[in-house]
Amino acid sequence: MEEVIGVSFKRAGKIYYFDPDNIEVENGDKVIVETSRGIEMGEVVLEKKRVEEKELVAPLKKVIRKATLKDIDKDEENQRLEDEAYDIALDKIKEHGLPMKLIDVEYTFDHNKVIFYFTADGRVDFRELVKDLARIFKTRIELRQIGVRDEAKMIGGLGPCGRRTCCDTWLRDFDPISIQLAKDQELALNPAKISGLCGRLMCCLKYESEYYEQITEEMPEVGEKLTLTNGSKAEVVDRNLVKQIVKLKNKDGDVIKFDLEEIKEIKEKN
Repeated sequence: MEEVIGVSFKRAGKIYYFDPDNIEVENGDKVIVETSRGIEMGEVVLEKKRVEEKELVAPLKKVIRKATLKDIDKDEENQRLEDEAYDIALDKIKEHGLPMKLIDVEYTFDHNKVIFYFTADGRVDFRELVKDLARIFKTRIELRQIGVRDEAKMIGGLGPCGRRTCCDTWLRDFDPISIQLAKDQELALNPAKISGLCGRLMCCLKYESEYYEQITEEMPEVGEKLTLTNGSKAEVVDRNLVKQIVKLKNKDGDVIKFDLEEIKEIKEKN
């Protein structure tokens, strides 16, 4: 077992483990660490805990120090430089006429590299662009093509529910999502209704699926016949998994609404 802390470098970003090296830190603290990209400043999102070695990516790097006021000022300066670099790169992309969409720019903390994130429909020959950018910024340049889900995570926005997108606020990893999840949740298979800002199936289809599995087991299926408390027969004609409402039609053709607790009582007596 190894003692580690969890550090994230972006809002709702992936969590990476580091050896705290006897440095006392709490959630929300800024720390300086060494990564494969160089020296970076991240935020502690998981306090000290013990983890099996098989869960770690060797070698486990140590925290260099808690971020100082000087470090925090430098990070804020980097953010200003990233905004300037974005505008410069945008002009250069237009100048070269490249079929790519610039999404974000990121300076490593130690200015060892500037990373430009972009989307494109296919492969892009950006060799001349890289030469121009290297000449301007006088450091290592990396152009990284990302997918539409990563684009939505970086840019953020409002989802169909009216709230900020989950990937931008708290969802750290993307899980595979299939159309079967929408079918299991009895949603209308209209792409406009079950797709997020990225144009892909909404992430909530995945992390809400456990609730739907549970509630589906507790509710009767459409077409199922039940005996009501008064002894009459009724057929399930509709159900709303979110509101936990079931509609039954009796022998007279009347449609009656029942909530889940009432349905449970009915099913117990059947």
